[in-house]
Amino acid sequence: MKSKIRLYVIDNIKKRRLDNEWSQRYLGDCLNVSQGFIQKIENPKSDKSYNIDHLNELDKIFKCSIKDFFPDIPL
Repeated sequence: MKSKIRLYVIDNIKKRRLDNEWSQRYLGDCLNVSQGFIQKIENPKSDKSYNIDHLNELDKIFKCSIKDFFPDIPL
């Protein structure tokens, strides 16, 4: 089971992906991972999560700061 902070970060990234109308496959290609990997990450019942290297690449992809993926206050 994923922690609240992991779910928050994943949901934040998923929202950005959907706002850009990007498929899981497209985001996976940008990160050099499979669509299935993104699908597992976005599944709240899976234990897969983004690691710090993924987050670093995602900030480049979304043209934002890595801290934008995290809440302003602790959960």
